[in-house]
Amino acid sequence: MAPLKITKKHHKHFNNPFPSSPTVLPSIQGTLSFNSQKVPSHQIFSIGKDFQLLWSSKDGGHLSISHHSCPSRPIWSTIPGQAFVSAALVETEVEESRGSFAVKDGDVHLICNHQTIEEIRLIDQFDHSLEPKCQDSPSGHPGLEQKKDMNGTQFPILIITGWVFSMKKKKRKFQKDGIRAEIQFETKDPSTRARYWLLFDQKNSNQVGFQGMLGQPNFKLRQKASSTASGRFRGFRWRIGRIKKRRLGFCWSIARPRGYVTVSSAEETRDMRVEEPTQFNRIYLTYSSEANERFYGFGEQFSHLDFKGKRVPILVQEQGIGRGDQPITFAANLVSYRAGGDWSTTYAPSPFYMTSKMRSLYLEGYDYSAFDLTTHDRVQIQIRGSSVQGRILHGNSPSELIEHFTETIGRPPELPEWIISGAVVGMQGGTETVRRIWNKLKTYNVPVSAFWLQDWVGQRETLIGSQLWWNWEVDTKRYYGWQQLLQDLSARHIKVLTYCNPCLAPTQEKPNRRRNLFEEAKSLDILVKDKYGQPYMVPNTAFDVGMLDLTHPKTAGWFKQILQEMVDDGVRGWMADFGEGLPVDATVYSGEDPISAHNRYPELWAQINREFVEEWKSNCVGKVKEDPPEELVFFMRAGFRNSPKWGMLFWEGDQMVSWQANDGIKSAVTGLLSSGLSGYAFNHSDIGGYCAVNLPFIKYRRSEELLLRWMELNAFTTVFRTHEGNKPSCNSQFYSNHQTLSQFARFAEVYRAWKFYRIQLVKEAAQKGLPVCRHLFLHYPEDENVHSLSYQQFLVGTEILVAPVLDKGKKNVKVYFPVGERCDWQHVWTGKLYRGQGCEAWVDAPIGYPAVFVKTGSTIGKTFVKNLRDFNIL
Repeated sequence: MAPLKITKKHHKHFNNPFPSSPTVLPSIQGTLSFNSQKVPSHQIFSIGKDFQLLWSSKDGGHLSISHHSCPSRPIWSTIPGQAFVSAALVETEVEESRGSFAVKDGDVHLICNHQTIEEIRLIDQFDHSLEPKCQDSPSGHPGLEQKKDMNGTQFPILIITGWVFSMKKKKRKFQKDGIRAEIQFETKDPSTRARYWLLFDQKNSNQVGFQGMLGQPNFKLRQKASSTASGRFRGFRWRIGRIKKRRLGFCWSIARPRGYVTVSSAEETRDMRVEEPTQFNRIYLTYSSEANERFYGFGEQFSHLDFKGKRVPILVQEQGIGRGDQPITFAANLVSYRAGGDWSTTYAPSPFYMTSKMRSLYLEGYDYSAFDLTTHDRVQIQIRGSSVQGRILHGNSPSELIEHFTETIGRPPELPEWIISGAVVGMQGGTETVRRIWNKLKTYNVPVSAFWLQDWVGQRETLIGSQLWWNWEVDTKRYYGWQQLLQDLSARHIKVLTYCNPCLAPTQEKPNRRRNLFEEAKSLDILVKDKYGQPYMVPNTAFDVGMLDLTHPKTAGWFKQILQEMVDDGVRGWMADFGEGLPVDATVYSGEDPISAHNRYPELWAQINREFVEEWKSNCVGKVKEDPPEELVFFMRAGFRNSPKWGMLFWEGDQMVSWQANDGIKSAVTGLLSSGLSGYAFNHSDIGGYCAVNLPFIKYRRSEELLLRWMELNAFTTVFRTHEGNKPSCNSQFYSNHQTLSQFARFAEVYRAWKFYRIQLVKEAAQKGLPVCRHLFLHYPEDENVHSLSYQQFLVGTEILVAPVLDKGKKNVKVYFPVGERCDWQHVWTGKLYRGQGCEAWVDAPIGYPAVFVKTGSTIGKTFVKNLRDFNIL
């Protein structure tokens, strides 16, 4: 694979406030042809016992896969006459700055965008005919990978083989960043080609696995000077022009390639010879989509729910500060390179989607990938690598698709009941402050489940203000009488949660430390290394830290001992922060590809925490083992596809303290719902948001109104947790005055009023993977109006409908009542019935009375309303 070109921007403090989108290769299109002597004109092939693949030579040839229960409804199909496997050799450029990453396509050396099918055949058992026989083959291919797992394979499996190849002097026109341009790549006759293998096999009754692999390309590269070429893509000739759609030429007769690729550069002239064998480092899978098809999922996404028309990159990273909301994105980008992020940046992406046409697919592995949905009639997945592996899902409804997806990737365990019983109070300041606020909460009769004390490790002053000491032990000066505090809270059935992350800061200057965890990890050789073999010191705000190498066999045991000491003091939960910032030029013990290691890191981080929870539970004896209130829980923000298996609870990271759509209260709803459609069943946000800004000309401060509205919103999420934010003194807090404390008490009771239903939903999530908070698409997929909704409203389970107020100064909201089962919706505060299906209504929603509805006749709804009365809320 071509090496990564990495540019570090950590210490660049004056930047373009409007950085352009990363340059990427435009959508690749090519022709499909087939060997008519070996490939029939029309045939249906079985895949296992439950699926079938239809091959038809009509209109140039295409494939479609369907389930035997509904053979007329394809769950995956190719575009007639067009290539569905393509390949390229492209250099990768990564710009990195403090947890933010921009992946770009650099020099493009070769594109094989045309495809032939030489053979389609069924295999009823593993045989040696799957072994590669030609010199173009890689050392193995998908068939060989199956050999290890033949016991679980449901025969027959299907394999398609053929060639991908390039053609001479083909021009393509495209538009990028508002510039219309023309690209041209050339090959000498005969054309360049490489073998490919594509295998389909049934994994279970609702999933078809696919594996694709490319052989070695047979070519030599020669770089040629061209005075007419310019731009970021070397090897392409750019010209301003209009975009024209045209079909590329058709070619069937090919021979073994002996040509070269023209690579032009305006900067230099040289021959760049490539020693054979040279592996492709891009594989593309292209297949059909309908113009009106909506795409949901892709992990936790904060700006959009439907991704049709967009190119979605799948890379774990910081979500950014502002993400396009102004003026904060401008300011963040100006002072730190790309710190503002954009609509696609997220802590927890997933290479998974489901569509409004009940189609669903996900990729396995951890390679960088991007889903190109910009062309109305197709999906093109780009994978950085020479192989691709994934699964195609069958389901008759969105809820079925989520069940089938999480059946494979894993589901969270049931949460301990205590974490979902009352408010989780986020506090800082030390022992005296906690006791003082606790007394206030008792005065207002707030049902409190836990105090979350992120500054338990102590604070230090840096250039940007007060920050935590990243050395995971209690600071006995700040929290004097630590164990007594925990015992006093426990006597009132209140737990304590703390904070940790997989990074360690040098602590030579910390006066009252007992251990120097950074030095311990360094001596054990369990820190991520740089290219010189030394601990990689990763820039983080005002100080540098070492990152634990989670692939090292010693790391998990060592870190679990730290967690054990914390729990021995009486702590029953913690935030497991970060996990998204592994540098892509780091060296890890496993030796794996750096970008793959980067995407896998948050899953490994969750796995270590989860293993400790399970081991602690199994080792408990006596009362602790039999007492559910003593169970542990952790919550985290970074994740990838399989994180729902390992993480117990998620939170949405660092929203701005604003009303804005990309990184404020609205984005908290969008992230909640998109993650729920991607298997993250338990998620929530900081009440009031996190990130405040107090610059001379740009100020973001948490207003009282925003705080009160965020309380109303989070009273209907899995966990009701506050956060003081990064600048507590700039923010309105729940303890600021009588109104904030009264509202906090009121909505902690509202949250408690549907606890009985929350327990049911938590059990359902552990059994089926369905989220607690749900986009209406999950239960009303046939209602076209539902697809236009994003953050405006959501369901809690199936019985409660919430339309939060998300705009400053608003006293009412527009609510849509979906078309579905015949029932009315009852407004919980007035009892008014809304009988029309598929209609909208404006509903009053003054502060303290958000628009909340229950289904009429619902036992859940009746119990919820009764509890509100019993708690003196109604």
